[in-house]
Amino acid sequence: MLIRSVSGVRGLTAGEVTPDLARLYGGAFAARTPGEIAVGWDSRTGGEILKNAVAAGIVEAGGRVLDVGMVPTPTVGVAVKRHRLAGGVVVTASHNPEEYNGLKFFSRRGVFLDGEEVAGLFDAVDAAADAQAHAPRGVPGPRDAPGPEGVPECGVAGVRLLDDAVGEHLALVLASRFVNAPAVSAARPRIVVDCVNAAGSVILPRLLRELGCEVVELNTDAGSGFPRGAEPTREHLEALSRVVVAENATAGFACDPDADRLAVVDERGVPIGEEFTLAIASRVVLEASRGPVVANVSTSRMMDDLAEEFEVPIHRTRIGEINVVSKMEEVGAVIGGEGNGGVILPDVHMGRDSATAAALIASGLSAAESGAVSDLAARFTHYSCVKRKLRLGSATREGIIEAMRKAFPEGELDLTDGAKIAWPDRWIHARMSGTEPVVRVIAEAAREDDAERLAEEAISAVTDAAEGA
Repeated sequence: MLIRSVSGVRGLTAGEVTPDLARLYGGAFAARTPGEIAVGWDSRTGGEILKNAVAAGIVEAGGRVLDVGMVPTPTVGVAVKRHRLAGGVVVTASHNPEEYNGLKFFSRRGVFLDGEEVAGLFDAVDAAADAQAHAPRGVPGPRDAPGPEGVPECGVAGVRLLDDAVGEHLALVLASRFVNAPAVSAARPRIVVDCVNAAGSVILPRLLRELGCEVVELNTDAGSGFPRGAEPTREHLEALSRVVVAENATAGFACDPDADRLAVVDERGVPIGEEFTLAIASRVVLEASRGPVVANVSTSRMMDDLAEEFEVPIHRTRIGEINVVSKMEEVGAVIGGEGNGGVILPDVHMGRDSATAAALIASGLSAAESGAVSDLAARFTHYSCVKRKLRLGSATREGIIEAMRKAFPEGELDLTDGAKIAWPDRWIHARMSGTEPVVRVIAEAAREDDAERLAEEAISAVTDAAEGA
């Protein structure tokens, strides 16, 4: 099933996200976004063909293409803003499994399209597809154009190549006032990086070496297939944990395939949980400059504790990067992000970025007396976070809300995104995913068994409601 949301378009590469579909979206986007458009991809199998198909659609619609190559998603946003382009498209399914692919779209501001803009694009695509389906035989259309092997390449009319988009991105990270390169270079931490053989391979090792770290590379053969689960969650980081211990490393950093999320393994080889990424990065920033912080409603209570400690306001949003970005722009936030390891630092650019997160955490490690990840994590009140996802084809947003309301009548109900029920010492959140055909359930409590119990109760309630629908 093709999934369309504020996060773009995602589906299975086999039969759903096809070159024809990519070409159609590229053309519709260019028709609404006149000018030059950055196009990149994240190294997934078939991604380059889809990238070329997007470029073909853009050129056919009268647009021009700046091909940024195989790069992280945030690098495309940086290129759009830096080169003052009309917009950008990246072929990626982000944290989805390897059999998925998709498209994300950037506005001329170098941030993802907002809800209204995405809805307009989807309407344009649907209209173009309908016109194509009803076109008389013999009338040429996008489906009659040459296949992916015949799409425009760099050097032909309408397409040019940006030689080192990653280098431009790195320059912004290294120039940030919150990144303490001299301290990192002096401390020379030894860091293992696991890039899941995807786009992070071209940026994280390079960034850390430029900061002065000793780097041990793991899974940095871009394009050779994912050796672990795409999401940098605890269950997927066993190999990284082993290498951190074997190499006597300071830390391990892991990203998802399009490198907009970062997870951390401590010096003992223990994954501390991706919720700590934003919390630790935010502390580094707030120690240098106080101001509002923004996080989505599924992000750990650690962010509330941090805001209280530094006496700054915290704002909560719907899930989805653009929702966080929009609120950050509105309130003038110094940092924001999501509890999945996504850090957004306006001082660099307005997008989740594993490179920015890595630079901030390396700076925090180098400034700390012990230089240990475990000590940075110990500065926060510990909460146990449990994350589950359910494949429930009959589930609906309304059904989830009603099921959660009935299952947890004594808690405070928050309908910002799906249904979140909160108490002073714990919370549970259930919502339809915008990127996979699943229901996501997240629980957080002081004790792991309490978080597990909340999650199981929510799963039972949502499942019963879906099956009884």
